[in-house]
Amino acid sequence: MELESKIEGLLFYKGEDVSIKKLAELLNVNEEAIKESLNKLEQSLVGRGLVLVRKDDKVVLGITGELSSLIESIRKEEITKELSRATLETLSIVLYKNGVSRSEIDYIRGVNSSFILRNLLVRGLVEKVVDSKDSRRILYRPTFETLSYMNITSIDQLPNYINIVSSLTGVINQNENND
Repeated sequence: MELESKIEGLLFYKGEDVSIKKLAELLNVNEEAIKESLNKLEQSLVGRGLVLVRKDDKVVLGITGELSSLIESIRKEEITKELSRATLETLSIVLYKNGVSRSEIDYIRGVNSSFILRNLLVRGLVEKVVDSKDSRRILYRPTFETLSYMNITSIDQLPNYINIVSSLTGVINQNENND
């Protein structure tokens, strides 16, 4: 498999921007090879629905500008429709953990949660923050609007807060011990 195909797959899977350095580490090649392959990938995407978006030393797969009106109508529909069971499940994890990585959410749920997290971000129900313990890691937290909507002033006012948080912490710790 060509390096640009591997990069495309990784960017699709991650669903967020990735640094050139991180791509080089993941694919066990040098940064120059990544840059060359990004150029090839960018050319292969011409005329398709995806584009390679670059910002500083990071890249992400994006949607081509020609699809913007279609994407906007879908986004409006996503915002106005009811939250699915999977979305509520993910939001609950974010609420009770009040600072949880996507990989932790994926582990707890047993499935990839990228699309659901994007949906929650678009709706303004969660926000991304940099982990204070590791600046390379992104955490998801509920927004002030979410707490206000739920008529609570603090996370610890959630029902069964202590029991659920200790249960979720046990699941995460068990995962870390198995790695």
